[in-house]
Amino acid sequence: MEQRKYGNTDMKVSVLGFGGSEIGRGVSQEEVNQLLHSALDAGLNVIDTAECYGDSEELIGNALADRRDDYYLFTKCGHAAGFEAPDWDKTMLEQSIDRSLRRLQTDHVDVLHLHSCSEEVLRRGEVIEVLQRAKQQGKTRYIGYSGDSTDALYAIETGVFDSLETSVNIADQEAISLTIPKARERGMGIVAKRPLANAAWTKEEVKPEDYEFVYWNRLRDLNYPFLEEQDVQTSIKQALRFTLSIPGIDTMIVGTTRPTRWAENAALLEDGVLSKEEFDRIRQHWFQIAEAGWIGQV
Repeated sequence: MEQRKYGNTDMKVSVLGFGGSEIGRGVSQEEVNQLLHSALDAGLNVIDTAECYGDSEELIGNALADRRDDYYLFTKCGHAAGFEAPDWDKTMLEQSIDRSLRRLQTDHVDVLHLHSCSEEVLRRGEVIEVLQRAKQQGKTRYIGYSGDSTDALYAIETGVFDSLETSVNIADQEAISLTIPKARERGMGIVAKRPLANAAWTKEEVKPEDYEFVYWNRLRDLNYPFLEEQDVQTSIKQALRFTLSIPGIDTMIVGTTRPTRWAENAALLEDGVLSKEEFDRIRQHWFQIAEAGWIGQV
C-alpha cells in the first residue's frame, strides 16, 4: 500500500488508515482482533480512535498491545465520559489522556488530537498547554487538532499543532480551500476523516436523525453521475480516489467492522489519484451545486 510522509514528522503513513469509531459500538473483542490484524497484514499502518468512541480504545489496546511497533497510533481527547468535570477542564483532560494510554496499553501515542474543540476554548489556551505538556512528558510524540471549518482554521493559525484531522470528501469540500493549504504550508500532517462521505449514497433512505443524513441529503442534490453506477464498488472507488487526490492529504481513515474491507479498499486505490481532468470535474460540479451552508461536518 502506498505510503506518504506525514507533514514535517518522521512518520511515513499508509494512505489508508483505520477509523475506530464503529468498533466502539457493540463489536466483540474477537471481531476486533480479526479486523485489526487483517488490516495491519494488508499494509495499513495508521489506527485512529478517540476517548469518546465507546470501548474503541480498550478494544484496540487488547488487540494490538503485542504489535505496537507495527503501526502509528492516533487518539483524540475531549468529550470524555466518566468524569464529573465539564468538557475542556484542564485537570480532567490530563486525567483522560492518562486513561486513554491505559486503555490502549501503551506509554505513548504517536499523535494526540484535540477533538472538535471550539475556537473560543482554544483561545483560552489551557487545552493547548495540556497537550504541549503531554508531549513534553513523552505521552505523545506529536500534537494535533481534529475538527473543521473556522475552528480548524484558528487551530492551524496558532502554529502549535503538528497534525490536522478534518472531514473532506465528495460531499464536504470546504477544507480543500479553507484549511488544508494553510495546514500544509505550516508542515502539518493531514488526515482525511469521512473520506467516503459515510458511503451515504449507497443507502436508499436515511432518517434526519441518522449519522449519514447530512451527506445523504447533499449527495441527492449533487447527483454526481458516477454515483449512478450499478456496481457500487465503482462509485466507492471514484469517491475514495477523489479524496486521495486532494493536495495535502497524507492518509484517509475509514471505519468498518468487516475484516476483508482493507484489502478491498487497497485494491480500489491501485490506480492511484484521479487525473487532473477527473478531479477538476468533481470540483467544478461542487462549485455549481453546493450551497454556502455546506460547511465541514463535526
